[in-house]
Amino acid sequence: MALAQGEVTHGVGAAATRDTSTRIVHVAALVALLVVALAIPFVASSYRLLQFTMVVIYSIALLGLNILTGFNGQISLGHGAFYAIGAYTTAILLERTGIPYWGAIPISGAVCLVAGFLFGLPALRLEGHYLALSTFALAVATPQLLKFRALESWTGGVQGTYVSPLSAPFGLPLAGDQWLYLVALMFAIALFVLARNLLRGNTGTAIIAIRDHPVAAASMGINISLYKSLTFGVSAMYTGIAGALGALVAQFVSPDSFSIFLSLGFLVGSVIGGVASISGAVFGAFFIQFVPNFADQISKAATWAVYGAFLIGFMYLMPTGVAGAVARLLKRMRLVHRA
Repeated sequence: MALAQGEVTHGVGAAATRDTSTRIVHVAALVALLVVALAIPFVASSYRLLQFTMVVIYSIALLGLNILTGFNGQISLGHGAFYAIGAYTTAILLERTGIPYWGAIPISGAVCLVAGFLFGLPALRLEGHYLALSTFALAVATPQLLKFRALESWTGGVQGTYVSPLSAPFGLPLAGDQWLYLVALMFAIALFVLARNLLRGNTGTAIIAIRDHPVAAASMGINISLYKSLTFGVSAMYTGIAGALGALVAQFVSPDSFSIFLSLGFLVGSVIGGVASISGAVFGAFFIQFVPNFADQISKAATWAVYGAFLIGFMYLMPTGVAGAVARLLKRMRLVHRA
């Protein structure tokens, strides 16, 4: 009897040790990743730094889409519209009000939060491909609305409007593109931590329950209409903040910059990275930023054919996305280590 109790105690202790080791590895990996991310603006060329800045920005937008589609089950083909709203809100605020960029970015997110919540209310009656088509209509209509003459004094119409470049504050010895990368990285870190805490709490449990078992969720007292609308709003807020940062990078916004291909690119990046994953947003951002460039370098005459081949290859080799493939690889490594 004492021997059995000793074996149980030993097993529990070994499991606790493995859990502690796993946490240490995760923390070490996150610290290493953060160190690499902070080093990029000081070692990369201007062009590469621009690309990595867009990776950070796209990861924020894809995280918002993952929260909506991957964790809540609402399919969106129109998040490029919220990206455009965030970009134009920032451009208008900087031009018309004199609000500093660090104040314009969260305001743009708040505007998109409200817009997403309001759009989510009538969309409650729609599910699956019907919801996808309604968001597709939003993405198609947004560039045309931005060209509307009644809004031309605000949006600049077809010509668009310019955004003032950033400079490092307090006399810091940083170039404008270096400082902008760090600003985008700071927002990304804050938003990823927020998403992680949100999805691991009671709210996240309710959001996922609505995706998996809506009838059971309703029987448990979860207000499905409220949670769906709020999830749509939070998702739009993330994408709007990404759009605000994107406007600061491009220093220019115009309706043609936010075509339906932007929304489709977001959906592709979300699926490739891992639609129901927080880390998948980062992998998807790398895909939509770098793979088109690789395809263009391989063949300028058939760029989209090469891009399609990459897309098929990723889906065939990693049907659950890059994040899912990485998770399976790490699980196998842990099993081998324990053996």
